[in-house]
Amino acid sequence: MPKAAAKSKTKATRGDKKKKDPNAPKRGLSAYMFFANEQRENVREENPGISFGQVGKVLGDKWKALSEKQREPYEKKAAADKKRYEDEKAKYNAGGSDEDED
Repeated sequence: MPKAAAKSKTKATRGDKKKKDPNAPKRGLSAYMFFANEQRENVREENPGISFGQVGKVLGDKWKALSEKQREPYEKKAAADKKRYEDEKAKYNAGGSDEDED
């Protein structure tokens, strides 16, 4: 069987994707995202004219250079945000919505 025919069977069409409920709770941020949101402006100030992609690379390098102790505040924020999301999701699902969350 040709490869092209096998791909077309598994490929989803545009109309197949389920619409996301705008009232659903937002997912929790990761520790890295808390760090990146806090440090992004500093990176832009230190490197004027830096591109969007380069900002991400610099932030990633800074994150990798952090020790466990330096990451701890961001990990705590992420854990608190995860708990917030789980609480909101439970409340949302108990409110009558039978749809699954991804």
